[in-house]
Amino acid sequence: MNHTTTLLLLIFLLPLSLVHTITDPNDLKILTQFKNNLQNPQLLQWPKLNNDPCGPPSWKFIFCDGNRVTQIQTKNLNLIGTLPPNLNQLTQLTNLGFQNNKLNGPLPSLKGLSNLKYAFFDNNEFDSIPFDFFQGLSSLETLALDNNYLNVTTNGWNFPSSLQDSPQLTTLSCMSCNLAGNLPDFLGKMNSLSFLKLSGNSFTGEIPLSLNGSGLQVLWLNNQKGELLSGSIDVVVTMVSLTSLWLHGNRFSGSIPENIGDLVSLKDLNLNGNELVGLIPDSLGDMELDKLDLNNNQFMGPIPNFKALNVSYSNNDFCVNKTGVPCSFEVMALLGFLGGLNYPSNLVDSWSGNDPCEGPWLGIKCNGDGKVSMINLPHFNLSGTLSPSVANLGSLVEIRLGGNNLNGVVPSNWTGLMNLKLLDLSDNNISPPLPVFSNGLKPMVDGNSLLNGGTEGPSSGKTSPSGRTGTGGDTQGHSNSSSSTDSVGAKKSTRKGLVLIVAPIAGVAAAAFLLIPLYAYCFRRTKDGFQAPSSLVIHPRDPSDSDSTIKIAIANNTNGSVSTLTGSGTGSRNSSAVGDSHVIEAGNLVISVQVLRNVTKNFAPENELGRGGFGVVYKGELDDGTKIAVKRMEAGVISTKALDEFQAEIAVLSKVRHRHLVALLGYSIEGNERILVYEYMPQGALSRHLFHWKSFELEPLSWKRRLNIALDVARGMEYLHTLGHQSFIHRDLKSSNILLADDFRAKVSDFGLVKLAPDGEKKSVVTRLAGTFGYLAPEYAVTGKITTKADVFSFGVVLMELLTGLMALDDNRPEESQYLASWFWHIKSDKKKLMAAIDPALDIKEETFESVCIIAELAGHCTAREPNQRPEMGHAVNVLGPLVEKWKPFDDDTEEYSGIDYSLPLNQMVKGWQEAEGKDTSYMDLEDSKSSIPARPAGFADSFTSADGR
Repeated sequence: MNHTTTLLLLIFLLPLSLVHTITDPNDLKILTQFKNNLQNPQLLQWPKLNNDPCGPPSWKFIFCDGNRVTQIQTKNLNLIGTLPPNLNQLTQLTNLGFQNNKLNGPLPSLKGLSNLKYAFFDNNEFDSIPFDFFQGLSSLETLALDNNYLNVTTNGWNFPSSLQDSPQLTTLSCMSCNLAGNLPDFLGKMNSLSFLKLSGNSFTGEIPLSLNGSGLQVLWLNNQKGELLSGSIDVVVTMVSLTSLWLHGNRFSGSIPENIGDLVSLKDLNLNGNELVGLIPDSLGDMELDKLDLNNNQFMGPIPNFKALNVSYSNNDFCVNKTGVPCSFEVMALLGFLGGLNYPSNLVDSWSGNDPCEGPWLGIKCNGDGKVSMINLPHFNLSGTLSPSVANLGSLVEIRLGGNNLNGVVPSNWTGLMNLKLLDLSDNNISPPLPVFSNGLKPMVDGNSLLNGGTEGPSSGKTSPSGRTGTGGDTQGHSNSSSSTDSVGAKKSTRKGLVLIVAPIAGVAAAAFLLIPLYAYCFRRTKDGFQAPSSLVIHPRDPSDSDSTIKIAIANNTNGSVSTLTGSGTGSRNSSAVGDSHVIEAGNLVISVQVLRNVTKNFAPENELGRGGFGVVYKGELDDGTKIAVKRMEAGVISTKALDEFQAEIAVLSKVRHRHLVALLGYSIEGNERILVYEYMPQGALSRHLFHWKSFELEPLSWKRRLNIALDVARGMEYLHTLGHQSFIHRDLKSSNILLADDFRAKVSDFGLVKLAPDGEKKSVVTRLAGTFGYLAPEYAVTGKITTKADVFSFGVVLMELLTGLMALDDNRPEESQYLASWFWHIKSDKKKLMAAIDPALDIKEETFESVCIIAELAGHCTAREPNQRPEMGHAVNVLGPLVEKWKPFDDDTEEYSGIDYSLPLNQMVKGWQEAEGKDTSYMDLEDSKSSIPARPAGFADSFTSADGR
């Protein structure tokens, strides 16, 4: 063959080869449509002159097999736009990677893509999912739809039954994708499913029993919204392949199953923020986990010696706050009794501590020797069985359990209770046989149908021997005082008990008020005696404290019982969903959730600044580099009380601007999201620098800085108390609510509990108790009545912390110094003891010690027992001002205190400050609903261009 013939043959064959490599026309059409739907198609870098995606050279991010497109991998490109609705016409697709973009609009149907194995649509802005999305995906192995708020207009969605037609599906991840309703039963029938991640949705109901024996390795159901998941967690112990189980932020109840040790592969278990009760099984203590989180439940009994590498268990009701220490035998006997009754909430809430005779153990009465003599729980709607453990209470004289729903038999070992004189089991469902008591005791069993109307034993009738046939029992006379059958007697008995508790206060001023047990705080005086207040709220201490306590709410139920309403953080778990009363309109303060997702990198863990009772605080950064703090309410704490505090923060801070009050920059209310945005305080909480500076590798605060911080806080509180037309009470002033800027200037934060004070210096307002144990003023804790002097008391405790470097309350210190305010009162006037009490991190010289004594005296003045003996915050400013002038650091803000004469009257000092500051605060009246909403700060204009963030 000559050269001419060869050349002609090549020319002839060339078109055939070109036709053979050109991409399928319909595939090209769909890819072109995808490109045209984008606002920023240039990010694809697809060539304009090459209409052959399958190449060669192939288009970037496109993979082919022959002339058909098999993969699209455009993750992390920040693409903005929609996907073509006919995407499923790319019938040879095996892998779709659209994750981490800003794609929006509806998800396209994947119907019929039988070759598709991997589909990633997570971290976009898709707003709906078609009903046939899952049909025909017979080869699907991995599907990720996380962080897309799907079907918001129809109140969410749920997996259709067609999903189970993907028998090879191993990974299903749909976190925060607006799923709602019950978990589908068919999930337990998908035998290949190994990784099921459904956190942050709105699932309700229980874990399906169909998951029994499931081969799941990872199950994440944490932080549901709305009503939350509930019920028992017993089914999870059958999933023996589990390595990671996250159930936190729900309402799971009951006990941890005894056989949880069967999960031999489990390495990560998080049960934080549920309503789990009972004893920690020994098998859980023996599990060699990498991480175990049991915080914020109602676990009781002893704390095991855990083998887990990283374990936390704070905010429970353990009898002793040390691992491996057993409870008293009486406590264990009563907890066994409680377990037989399935841990009723009203008793769980009340039965805490290691001595039933020292705390308000509802229905338990003790004799003069401090031994349990009576179980008095008639008509408490109790169910379950009677526990043999009661036989260990040899001092029992009476057991009154009439009018409940108890079943089963009377344990035979109860006949060993030789001191028992009365056993009332009338009107229950007790089964035969009745044991015979050797001391001649005849149980009262009328009204038990299985005992033939009670013919096997005499009875005094169907009325409880206490004479009380109503619900709830005796809630005011269950201390060590003797019981009484009339209501007046019961009140007198309780009243006498309180006098015994409060009396030490009169002996040494403020020396014993913090030693009052928490149960004493649950009563306030009425004209007829003492009764439980409407609720008691205890805020968390510093979130970084290992023993941080969550908010506690104790409410007066209709039956007179006292019960805990909180679970993980704040408020009642039984509250309804978000109501209209919690919708706040504040003009340009409204910020889009999506904007906040962007500036926090989708609430990335590396941006987490801390956690508290409200939720998680994240650091965000705007386009211009401005940093903000974003406080996001966790789904587990959304409740009426939590939403009230959310609303209060906005109501106060949207109208208040003061250099020593943290500034609210905006907020977001979208769906179940509740988010507050603050100015960023780089140095964090004061508590971090006082108590944890070594662990955070910080420099300890100098005396000069501590004085400046004290004055800053005093000024901020003075403003709230006296510089507006109305007086406001913060109610939760503490070192973890004092934030520090880069220059260590202090600002007061957390205004969720702010209360409008009544007019008149001596007037008080009765309100639910709120604050943090260790900072609570005694009169507020006991009576529920509050004035601004309660804040002054808390400020005095903060001064003590600044002086000593000790936390307001620390159970790890010796008993006499656990409560800082009580201990400090004993040593503040003794210069030798005071010197020894000063924070060792401070280099106190003779000249400095003079100012230390002044601050110690001020701290004592602020924490005087009687509120009328405490000064106004203006006095604290007047005391601290000259000290700050004397010790003002050379590198301090020279403008901060310039031109201010602290010897002037208050109004003249305010005027001088306004002139120095260049601001007019006269409009800042919290009650003036017409006050202007502050404009967005500099830096927000570019990022928050409209209410929806677009």
